[in-house]
Amino acid sequence: MPTESLPLLRPDWPVDAVAGAFMTTRHGGFSSGCYGAGPAPAAAHPVRAGGLNLGDHVGDDAALVARNRAAVVALLPAEPLWLEQVHGVTVVDADAQPPRSASPDAAAVTADAAVSSQAARPLVIMTADCLPVLFVDAQAGVIGAAHAGWRGLAAGVLENTVAAMQGKGAQTPRIHVWLGAAIGPQAFETGAEVRDAFAAIHAADAAAFQPVATRPGKWMGNLYQLARWRLQRIGVEQVGGGPWCTVQDRRFYSYRRDGVTGRMGSFIWLR
Repeated sequence: MPTESLPLLRPDWPVDAVAGAFMTTRHGGFSSGCYGAGPAPAAAHPVRAGGLNLGDHVGDDAALVARNRAAVVALLPAEPLWLEQVHGVTVVDADAQPPRSASPDAAAVTADAAVSSQAARPLVIMTADCLPVLFVDAQAGVIGAAHAGWRGLAAGVLENTVAAMQGKGAQTPRIHVWLGAAIGPQAFETGAEVRDAFAAIHAADAAAFQPVATRPGKWMGNLYQLARWRLQRIGVEQVGGGPWCTVQDRRFYSYRRDGVTGRMGSFIWLR
């Protein structure tokens, strides 16, 4: 029985025998201050009092970030492929990348999604309001992970990830998807330009935005709904996860709420 554990979110999907996956919260690490843990969660086992910030680009102490990453990597079969995310649509094939150290000083791969068909090759997406999306085709033995902020979501990062999985043998009707914790529709206030960016591609997506009665020109957007609709349009129907809100739920880091803050990680690997 462990004396210490990390509070994690785990997908509720029927592919656990093939793929391991989880998302971290802000609890169980070594960081402090604006990168700290905040109110302690209920846990089955004692949890470290510090924050589990995994972001190496947000101003936290590099040594503490390395300790946080090491605590998470201990739960994985190998070092994950850490990405430098830029709100784009590039998908990298993790199987073609050399292993990378957990050190924040190591060079990262610039991309917003990754795929793999190799056992024990973990993928990771870091977020603090954007939507992390994990993918599995259990029959083909192919996984994916994508960082879907509104810009990447509108520009097609989910579609590109599915296409990259298809290139490794996946088929869309077999793909299971899990949507991790992100900013919820009750907190994601946007300008009209965000609604217009989605509606310009798929007019029906305008329905995922509700006007703010007291703030003309402002809209409340639903990233979860937008992701589901875009996946459904390309034949991916098995979509679970949500509906957390990183802004309102203080188990999570939130850039919208706090400005300077840490990052959670969403991990997936083939067993």
